Amino acid sequence: MTPSTPRPASGTNFTLRAGSSTVVVASLAAALRSFECGGVALTETWGDGDIPAGGGGILLAPWPNRVADGRWTLHGKEQQLDITEPSKGNASHGLLRNTGYRAVDTGPSSVVLEAEVFPQHGYPFHLLHRATYSLTEEQLTVTQELTNLSSEAAPFALGAHPYLKISDVPTEELTLRILADEVFESDDRSIPTGKRPVSGQDDLRNGRRVGDLRLDAAFTGLGVVEGRHEHVLSAPDGRRVTLWAEESFAYAHVYVSTSYPGVSRAVAIEPMTAPANAFNSGEGLRWLDPGASFSARWGILPALG
Repeated sequence: MTPSTPRPASGTNFTLRAGSSTVVVASLAAALRSFECGGVALTETWGDGDIPAGGGGILLAPWPNRVADGRWTLHGKEQQLDITEPSKGNASHGLLRNTGYRAVDTGPSSVVLEAEVFPQHGYPFHLLHRATYSLTEEQLTVTQELTNLSSEAAPFALGAHPYLKISDVPTEELTLRILADEVFESDDRSIPTGKRPVSGQDDLRNGRRVGDLRLDAAFTGLGVVEGRHEHVLSAPDGRRVTLWAEESFAYAHVYVSTSYPGVSRAVAIEPMTAPANAFNSGEGLRWLDPGASFSARWGILPALG
């Protein structure tokens, strides 16, 4: 593992290698900047002068997605988070997306990064988020751990925002399979209004061509394959890349972007422990006791042979 120089806009970059696989992790938001296997890029990336486009690869704590109006209630008292998505009036993607993580352990094929959430507007808690990236010849594993340094229980959820691809195939020609029985319906501010059984273009259980999808929605009722969830992008020739997640990541948000820089389509598959607006709905929301920690893993598994 070696840090790159000069330092790009996304902070120090750490390069991990194992066999024919290479991963680059940025210190900004502990983001997965790139994953290549045998010369095939498996994630979207960004330039040295840029920050992660579309939230690409960033880790999300202490909530993923959005909090409506940035408002929620704690023990009967209204809390007001800073609005970080002005176009929709929401607090978006947690409190660490603009934070530089520090490396606390490094090796040729792994890196451990940490950052603190300090008490602030709308979130009066002190937390430590630790991200461990571990690369083998077979796959990348990401462990997210949250520890409560506060004197009272803190509400939280975790998530991640990778965009997957198989670089020598246009993303619109890939097939996306999500084993999910339910999808969330949302308003024009991307806040869930309810959920229903999947149907039509949001029924991805048998796979659908990415170019035919117009999706920005969260799924739940996820199928379990050998003790974990598996979300798969596959090429017409049978090659595939799987984003797997432990059962704690009971929600998966799928965003098919037509505005990601340099490509006509980009698809984010976002593992989450709770859906958008969980601080208000309570769905999937967890509470972490003082001094306690929560840990969950997800990863990316290529099958390119």
